Amino acid sequence: MKIEDQLRLLKRNTTYFVDESELKEKIQSGKQLRVKLGVDPTASDVTLGWAVVFRKLKEFQDLGHHACLIIGDFTAQIGDPSGKSKTRPQLTSEQVSTYANSVLDKIFKIIDKDKTTVYFNSEWLGSMKLDDFIRLASKVTVARILERDDFSKRLKEEKPISLHEMIYPMCQAYDSVKINADIELGGNDQLFNNLLGRTLMSQMGMSGQCVMLSHLLVGTDGKEKMSQSLGNYVSICDDPNTMFGKAMSIPDSLIINWMELTTVMSQEEIDTYKNALNSNSINPRDAKIALAKSLVMLYHGKGQSLTAEEYFINTFSAKKGPTEVEEKQVPQEILEGSERDIIALLVSLGFSSSRGSAKRLIESGAVSIDGEKLTTFNFSGELDGKVLKVGKHRFCKLIN
Repeated sequence: MKIEDQLRLLKRNTTYFVDESELKEKIQSGKQLRVKLGVDPTASDVTLGWAVVFRKLKEFQDLGHHACLIIGDFTAQIGDPSGKSKTRPQLTSEQVSTYANSVLDKIFKIIDKDKTTVYFNSEWLGSMKLDDFIRLASKVTVARILERDDFSKRLKEEKPISLHEMIYPMCQAYDSVKINADIELGGNDQLFNNLLGRTLMSQMGMSGQCVMLSHLLVGTDGKEKMSQSLGNYVSICDDPNTMFGKAMSIPDSLIINWMELTTVMSQEEIDTYKNALNSNSINPRDAKIALAKSLVMLYHGKGQSLTAEEYFINTFSAKKGPTEVEEKQVPQEILEGSERDIIALLVSLGFSSSRGSAKRLIESGAVSIDGEKLTTFNFSGELDGKVLKVGKHRFCKLIN
């Protein structure tokens, strides 16, 4: 592929790119680039939001470059302050280890394992001596750290900023030094962190990494960034029917954005749908079906995408109700006592990633049992044989 075509491919769906001339020189040199992507394992799943940047990493791999995947088992215990209006809770090493083991196999559903080196940043950050850390800290000024939008906003609003949060960007930047990254990928909320890595590498006499940032994917609620803690996410491991149904539930305003960021649809095809939607010459539902089919095909294959489409049309569009409902076993501990903990039930059955997000689902009226919408977090009736519905398109039959 010509250099210009490579750059055009790599720049697609990016929001920030520095420096194009440097990257062009590196590609022209014939060198196999070391492309860094760091993830903090703070939850157990891999969402379509994460997949946006992982698929960009796969594009680099397809062009012959090597992926350097940083598992932030050390930095996850600090907590990335990016975009946060308050100090985020810290995780324990045991929690991080559990999450890391859960996400690794899922990540390799997207990127090529044979073209990837996995690093755990506790290898160097966890063993760093205090004098080494002080020397590293001397290369980063407080003024530079306070350039972060989220920090400056919190200062103006007189909200607390913990010292450990200010250390986080420096630790992420040091990851780039340790692996000698040629380019770092990330979501556009990582601008400050990634540019600090570029600066730190230059200060330490290295060639500064290029930085390429991708769009953040808005979740199924159409409001917030896709997040497991908010429950507005689609997992790349969701079964075909669930994945299809969630895609069909997004607001019409997200259709084109999701086509661009979550599928392998060609730009020409996407533009066709965009023009049709803008001219009102197509029903948004039909565009969503095309989106959902492409999404399911990417992770489950063409056959499953067609089956999921048929299931959706028969179950929801034709108003027949759930014809084939998956049976799920209710954990014994939930059956004990006079009332059933529905929050725990949603988490244990995989309908929610945390008790907090499960609580929000119930409060929003998205959870029902046999057609009865739940208004409390407990249920005193019998569960066996009843249909649990979460949102518009997720069902299961409960079995004791």
